[in-house]
Amino acid sequence: MTCKDLLKMLNDYVDGDVDPSFCSAFEEHLRDCDPCKVVVDTIRNTIRLYKDEGVVEIPILFRERLHSTLRRRWQEKQGGQTRPGGPAR
Repeated sequence: MTCKDLLKMLNDYVDGDVDPSFCSAFEEHLRDCDPCKVVVDTIRNTIRLYKDEGVVEIPILFRERLHSTLRRRWQEKQGGQTRPGGPAR
């Protein structure tokens, strides 16, 4: 198995949806390929952290700044046009 092969099937592998016959090839490749091992471990850790965390409340000032920035960038992409269904905010 090559790194390219592993990356093509990575989501299914991490989710545990890979045919068991491929699992041994994945594991063998990961034993010998540190870059792929780092990628797989990072994805697993990200999924674990996401699942372990509940809803995180964003501080109001940050949320307002984020919304303002997103709105401004959206308007810039639209060439200063107004939002569909109403004026730009």
